[in-house]
Amino acid sequence: MENRTYVGEFVLTGLTKVPGLQDVLFFLFFMLYLTIILGNTTILLITLIEPRLHSPMYFFLGNLSCLDICYSTVTVPKMLASFLWEHQRISLIGCLSQLHFFHFLGSSEGLLLGVMAYDRYVAICNPLRYTIIMNKKAYIFLAMASWTTGFFHALMHTIMTSKLYFCGPNLIQHFFCDIKPLLRLACCSTVLNLRLLNIVTGLIIVLPFLLTLLSYIYIISFLFLKIKSKESRGKAFSTCASHLTVVTLFYTGAILTYIPPSSGESLEQEMMVTLMYTVVTPALNPLIYTLRNKEVKTAIKKAIGQKLLPSQQLRSASQALVSVPLQPEVRRLKTGHFQ
Repeated sequence: MENRTYVGEFVLTGLTKVPGLQDVLFFLFFMLYLTIILGNTTILLITLIEPRLHSPMYFFLGNLSCLDICYSTVTVPKMLASFLWEHQRISLIGCLSQLHFFHFLGSSEGLLLGVMAYDRYVAICNPLRYTIIMNKKAYIFLAMASWTTGFFHALMHTIMTSKLYFCGPNLIQHFFCDIKPLLRLACCSTVLNLRLLNIVTGLIIVLPFLLTLLSYIYIISFLFLKIKSKESRGKAFSTCASHLTVVTLFYTGAILTYIPPSSGESLEQEMMVTLMYTVVTPALNPLIYTLRNKEVKTAIKKAIGQKLLPSQQLRSASQALVSVPLQPEVRRLKTGHFQ
């Protein structure tokens, strides 16, 4: 019987091993991660507590913020640790778990961005029927469908990867456990895995991208053919510009990573492209949506004002109490003079 050696642990190489550059990159990505957590948490809370934002558009935005928080948390902490400690070891189970959640959350976000484009198409091109088409059941179903499809898509890759045989080496040329770097280490055929990756993952990326593209083609044609007012056109474009920016960044990175064949790729280039949609895009989302969206900015200002107002009222009340003149009896007690 053939004696096989199985690898049960992997070592992540990280982005770089240059000591001076590691410190700079740690600070840069730590600040980006902090921006992701604080910014997306703010948007998520605002969409929950502000009644005026209880609409399909902001429901999807809240889901996107939740995905971005979880999505970046799957990869960034491990990457930050690689800047501090040279060898980042991860077990096979931990590697498969990271792979699963990365593709689950990433594909869910890709699908959700397509849904958000369709929502903008209905709102702009068919406003009279918007509340009928995008009723509560419809937009909750679309969000749940995005999460569920992403989960089963990731589960397929996790199961297929878990069936592979790893005999060494165990050095993963990446800052987290992604499918393609892991397949390079397999000691058995990975043809089926690569086909599933290129075809199924390609469809998960391309179909929402096409839906987004078609939605914006209809929106632009509608604005130029039906809307005569420049002010109305500008308002509609402003509403869509933030979403279009996010979509371009996300889909460009994902397509460059998973659509081309795996052979002949630069590992450094692959990692740089991956950083674009795993770290940069989630960090930009809060800035894009708050800077270009008046309703979100107004809601944030209102929430800050409501939080500051009670403390200001309490301070004013205490100052008023201090300034109230003492009654004669109290004054005599304080000075020690009694009749």
